[in-house]
Amino acid sequence: MKKYAWVIGGIVIGSIGGFLYWRFVGCSTGTCPITSKPLNSTLYGAVMGYFLSEAIKPSK
Repeated sequence: MKKYAWVIGGIVIGSIGGFLYWRFVGCSTGTCPITSKPLNSTLYGAVMGYFLSEAIKPSK
């Protein structure tokens, strides 16, 4: 479990960030492909959180 702590943390933080982006910024017209629905925005944030966590993960 410790092996994947950085990745899980990045996904969780990214998901929260994606949801908060949808909630407070979002898309007023509903035509934006990523931010028009909370699920899309949350999944996009999770993927970005994963990529970021992999990029900054400390090496052994």
